[in-house]
Amino acid sequence: MASLNFIGGEKGGVGKSVTARVLAQYFIDKRLPFSGFDTDRSHNTFTRFYADYASPVVVDSYEGLDLLAESFEESSGGEQRNVIVDLAAQTAAPLARWIRESDLLGLLSEMGVTVNFWHLMDAGRDSVDLLDKLLDTYGEGPNYIVVKNLGRGSDFTLANDSAAVRRARSWGAKVISLSPLHEGCMVKIDRFDLSFWSAINTRGTPAALGMLERQRVKTWLNSTYATFDTLSLTD
Repeated sequence: MASLNFIGGEKGGVGKSVTARVLAQYFIDKRLPFSGFDTDRSHNTFTRFYADYASPVVVDSYEGLDLLAESFEESSGGEQRNVIVDLAAQTAAPLARWIRESDLLGLLSEMGVTVNFWHLMDAGRDSVDLLDKLLDTYGEGPNYIVVKNLGRGSDFTLANDSAAVRRARSWGAKVISLSPLHEGCMVKIDRFDLSFWSAINTRGTPAALGMLERQRVKTWLNSTYATFDTLSLTD
């Protein structure tokens, strides 16, 4: 199934880029073709770690955003392509305007492309309020994937009890939890600009993780993949 995956959450520091990176590695390991787009002008984190798959895009330019959809038209031979968009903070308004004025959801529905809005959350009130705004903006049409990032908080009672999460669930949203990777491993991965594949397989260089660090990354990936499998992204 072809899919367009907006990895958002609107606020900074909720784990959007890490989620985009691990979703990219998931598609790679599942041997599913995809393109990635990085909207963060300041850091280009997604592009930095997956340069062979991701490219920067200007979110407040229609010409730039059009590239996200046109990648589906460029697919040939019946190949089902997926797209991952790592949304920077404060991009909701220009993105919503582009989607509305282009009738993107209607067009992609006709093309058989599933649109997934991933909403990354920390344990705070802001994430709940922003989920409410996301649901107000797009209604029941697209798929919603609500991600409670356990690396950004452990008590999600506020979210679990919120009207926003209840509404999302009533619309068929999947609510999942993303476990954090051990901090020491993530620090080394970020320091040496490693993809998750490189983190597991690189040995004998100054950038290599230790044996048990590689095992922790592998274990974390397997756990995250098992969670992603419940979303039926590859069906």
